[in-house]
Amino acid sequence: MTKPLWIKHAAQLVTLASDVKGPRTKEAMSNLGLIEDGSLWIEDGIIQAVGTTKELEKRYSEKLHEAEIVDAKNHLVTPGLVDPHTHVVYGGSREREFEMRLEGATYMDIMNAGGGIHATTRMTREATEDELIKQTTRRLDSFLAHGVTTIEGKSGYGMNLETELKQLRVMKKLQEQHVIDIVPTFMGAHAVPPEYKGREDEFVDHLIQDMLPVVAEEKLAEFNDVFCEKGVYTPEQSERILEAGKRFGLIPKIHADEIEPYGGAELAAKIGAISAEHLLKASEAGIKAMAKSGTIACLLPATALYLREEAAAGRKMIDEGVAVAISTDCNPGSSPTTSMPLVMNLACISMRLTPAEALTAATYNAACAINRQEQVGSLEVGKQADIVLWKTKNYQELQYLFGVNHVKSVWKKGIKVV
Repeated sequence: MTKPLWIKHAAQLVTLASDVKGPRTKEAMSNLGLIEDGSLWIEDGIIQAVGTTKELEKRYSEKLHEAEIVDAKNHLVTPGLVDPHTHVVYGGSREREFEMRLEGATYMDIMNAGGGIHATTRMTREATEDELIKQTTRRLDSFLAHGVTTIEGKSGYGMNLETELKQLRVMKKLQEQHVIDIVPTFMGAHAVPPEYKGREDEFVDHLIQDMLPVVAEEKLAEFNDVFCEKGVYTPEQSERILEAGKRFGLIPKIHADEIEPYGGAELAAKIGAISAEHLLKASEAGIKAMAKSGTIACLLPATALYLREEAAAGRKMIDEGVAVAISTDCNPGSSPTTSMPLVMNLACISMRLTPAEALTAATYNAACAINRQEQVGSLEVGKQADIVLWKTKNYQELQYLFGVNHVKSVWKKGIKVV
């Protein structure tokens, strides 16, 4: 049994506590549940009390001598960051494509030439489980150093049964080995495998009949995702895949409207997807449909920056009543970053979120996008003690001083890990 942990005198304690259940929208995204001179009492990895330092000092006066004490004076304390959209398990690297894009090639040009997702697919198919574990562990360590304590991870660099299962099994092993919690998503429909080019419907049949049943039987994923985009999967094919996943108990997610308006946001609302990702080109009708359905917009401003595209309309989505989460989209081709602090900065700069909204989008709403809001995403009694101590005095400074990792310390389930 570990000693109690008492974090006291935080200049600002961001709790994200609220009476609002489910993902936060509109004005609720600005309610950070701030406590000045804030304090947390943790036992056995679970938050037992939240309040001012004076309140907790009085409440636990007879146990203070037993506790490990952290003085957070002049520092900001927040929940551990949650990254709800990553492709963290993959083989190899694609730095040459970065140079190609700067020379004028587009994302689809590179993909159609055998690069892009197909290049990573080749390298991931060739990599052993041990090699993937070693590479992914380095990325997870970097996530942790940037204050991320929970991430979602997608398969999708196999697009055959063997490699998709390999990716998902790597995530399962890393969930046991690494301190970061990893939430798995099956994304066999990340692209059309080269061997199925011109026979896309045949691959959809194969995915539904041969891949989904095994993923479900081995309980390797909680979510099912598909890249609904012109030249990849049509809305009709995407709907078939996601509805099939629902029959196997997998919650639908969807890569939607990244390259051009394609009805992805509308489809996400129609099928009741927990989240729609990217949405750079989402239509006004699609945004309104998502607001009505409660589908979370998972926005990826670092990807837009890296591809030199205009970011998604985050400000408009919030104003329309869509719950917004943000993510690194960590992947080798279009967003090779593990910095959620940078993503929060970009959410403010390129999508016009306020500092409070960006923090909500990277914690509580992000947890909602992967169905983990009962465990993480806010600092409330009964939740996991996933906590970040920042070298800033307040949450505004965290977004104002952009491009810097301000993390001082991280606790995962009450254990100091950074």
